[in-house]
Amino acid sequence: MKVNTLTHAKYAQWDDYVEHHPDGTIYHRIAWKNIVEQHFSKKTHYLYIENKQQIEAVLPLVFFKSLLFGEFIVSFPYVNYGGMLYSNEQAKQMLLEAAKSFLEASHSEFIELRSMQKDEFSLPVKDKKVTYYLNLPDNEEALMKQFKAKLRSQIRRPIKEGMYAKVFSHDGLDYFYEIFAKKMRDLGTPVYDKTFFSTILSELPQNSHIIIVFSKDDVPVGSAFIIHNKERMEIPWAATLREYDRLSPNMLLYFEVLKYAMAQKCTVFDFGRCTKDSGTYRFKKQWGGQEKTLYWYYLLNKGQDLPEVNPNNPKYQMAIKLWKKLPLSLSKLIGPTIVKHIP
Repeated sequence: MKVNTLTHAKYAQWDDYVEHHPDGTIYHRIAWKNIVEQHFSKKTHYLYIENKQQIEAVLPLVFFKSLLFGEFIVSFPYVNYGGMLYSNEQAKQMLLEAAKSFLEASHSEFIELRSMQKDEFSLPVKDKKVTYYLNLPDNEEALMKQFKAKLRSQIRRPIKEGMYAKVFSHDGLDYFYEIFAKKMRDLGTPVYDKTFFSTILSELPQNSHIIIVFSKDDVPVGSAFIIHNKERMEIPWAATLREYDRLSPNMLLYFEVLKYAMAQKCTVFDFGRCTKDSGTYRFKKQWGGQEKTLYWYYLLNKGQDLPEVNPNNPKYQMAIKLWKKLPLSLSKLIGPTIVKHIP
């Protein structure tokens, strides 16, 4: 049993291991390595355990380095999943030790390992983020019956107002991005560059799509970027225009995404990451899914505290307030330079 660094010759074997591992996600695949390297220009280091020419554990690592946030490593950034996969305890421990050695040699402050398993590692951990998994039936009528009367009424409201939805690929990117960028500016959050989403659509054309909700006057008012793999569909990025909130386009948007998931034969819908007890948390909870805690473990250098590279850190609050006041065009121009350093 040996620790190795991934080379191009092993790409197919790596992806095969991910595909057949019960916890393997699309973010473990080589395609996502390409996305991070191409769009964010990040240095990656993929480690794996091999035993008798068979892979038994994998760990994708991505480096971050900036004056504002410091130097650190994440497995896997920008998304909720993509941490260590392993087939047995021995491979897990060997890969963890290799990661510790790698941290020391890199001079980074910490390695963040994203997981959904409680007590997976004997390491400091954060558990304030959750997602919701909703089991999906195979038809719209059965789906509506799962919901409470109030939720069904909220879904029907925008439909009565003449709103409708369409599914897109690259041809919906402009619609999606304008809505998403405006929403992020209003929240005080730097936005990704449009080419990030274009890269995903190009690298994963069968697994990524865009759904747009239009007003009765054909104005794009809500957008969702969705990713599916195996039998699970996820909504990592979604937004609606604030001026249309009274018509509840967000309810129609999520319902249309659920319908599309069923059409793609998905059995589980992942509502995406949120903070416990936040407004987003309450919105997602009302759909009746099962709450799933996201556990983020940390390999730390001696004396290093748990990091707080997130908007809840008080030192970023002034920057958030200022960001909300930026012209939209300026936020789209400088936002991508900042957000690529935020995992």
